[in-house]
This record gives sequence, structure tokens and C-alpha cells, in this order.
Amino acid sequence: MTTPAHLTPVPLERAYRLLNHGPTVLVSSAHQGRHNVMAAAWACPLDYAPPKVTVVIDKATYTRALVEGSGRFVLNVPARALAAQTVGVGSDSARDVPDKLHKHGVQTFAVDATPVPLVQGCVAWLACTVIPEPHNQQAYDLFIGEVTAAWADERVFSAGRWHFEDAPDELRTLHYVAGGQFYATGASVRAGD
Repeated sequence: MTTPAHLTPVPLERAYRLLNHGPTVLVSSAHQGRHNVMAAAWACPLDYAPPKVTVVIDKATYTRALVEGSGRFVLNVPARALAAQTVGVGSDSARDVPDKLHKHGVQTFAVDATPVPLVQGCVAWLACTVIPEPHNQQAYDLFIGEVTAAWADERVFSAGRWHFEDAPDELRTLHYVAGGQFYATGASVRAGD
């Protein structure tokens, strides 16, 4: 798959802003020629310099084995148009459905900055290297990653901030509630309005 036309690098000091609004993410992983994508609702920025993120990756997932094997993952921020695919890859395990990406129409692409594939149709991508924290990983399934590269879709993120109010609805990010239901990022509200 080719690199999206609107993909633009995000300075690492601004990478936290890609997750600051609490979107659902797709975690992509790769190790020894195998790759996978899973959905995760529990991901957030942790630190600024160097930028770090956290994400919960359950022990039972195929993605977990790939992340532990490679020490890398990518947090992909899906747009509204990927709601069905997000539920699909979050519901099916690659252990039981080896072709789940094909089944749910999830396509990936590569960039030179990371050996982990990025998910097509997303609006932000954060390539991460695992910071080993064995106790947190085993006890809480909590992974800490240092962001080594970041990109965003310039149609909705530029000059270090999101511009959802000017973007088409299909480019709004997803926020998972439960039972296959999401909310899309809504209208901008400023303090004092």
C-alpha cells in the first residue's frame, strides 16, 4: 500500500497532542515477518521530553507477543470512516482469525522511520519503542513507549493542533463507549464560551 498523500511529520515535542483528546487507537505490531493490528481504548500521552505514551495490551492478544518480541509498536488514530474496521480488529484475535486484517478490510503501509506497519485511513500515527517495565506489563498489561516518530493527516492536524472544526466529518477521531458504539470528536468549545 502506498503512503497516504496527506501524511506529514509531526515534531516530537508536539506528538502528545495527537493523543491528548483521548481517541481510540489501533495498535500495530510486527515481529519476524508477522504483523497484526488490534484496537485499544486505553492509550494516552505520558510525558513530553522525550515524548512517551501508555497503552494497555492484554496478555491474551497476538499483538502482545509481537510487541514483546520486537520491542516496538505504532499507535494509529483511526478516523470515523474506520469505525467498523476498528470494532472488527478489536473483536477478532489473529490467534483465531489469522486473516483478520483482510477480513475487516484493514490495509497497512510502510515508512522508513519504523519497521512496524502503519494503518491506512488513520489521521495520526505514533511510532514507539517499548520502555521495559516488567512489573507494569505483567500486573497491569500496561506498556510505556517512547515516541520515536510521529505523523498526522495535515487536513486535520497542522501547526501543532487539531482542526476538526474545519475538517470533513469522516476525518473526526473515534471515542469508544461500549458495545460497538463510538462517539466522534465533536465541536470545539473554548473556555469562557
